[in-house]
Amino acid sequence: MSEPVQATSYYRRHIFFCLNQRDGGEPSCGDHKAEDAFARCKSLAKSMGLLGPGGVRVNRAGCLDRCAGGPVAVVYPEAVWYSFVDAADVDEIVSSHLRDGVVVERLRLAPDVGR
Repeated sequence: MSEPVQATSYYRRHIFFCLNQRDGGEPSCGDHKAEDAFARCKSLAKSMGLLGPGGVRVNRAGCLDRCAGGPVAVVYPEAVWYSFVDAADVDEIVSSHLRDGVVVERLRLAPDVGR
C-alpha cells in the first residue's frame, strides 16, 4: 500500500476575486467595484511584503457562480468565501486572513448563497 501524497503549495494563501461583468442587467460582481477591490488587495499585500512564492498570490477570476453575494472573493487553501463592501473590508481580509491566517468571520459569505 502506498503512502498518501502530501500536498505542497507554491503559495501559502491564494485569493481569487470575481471580476465578472454580466450583460443584460443580471447581478454580477463587476457591478460592485470588484476591480477596485482586487487592485487594493494586491497593492496592500505588496506593501506588506506578502506577495510571492511561499506567501500570497492575488488573482483575477471570471465568474465564481456566487453572484447573489457579490462582490465575492475566495481564499485557498482554506476555501473561505468572502463578500465585502468597501476598502476597509478588503484591508481587513488582507491583514487578518492573508497575513495572519485569521478568518474574518463577519465577512464570510453564507454557504447557501449562489447565483
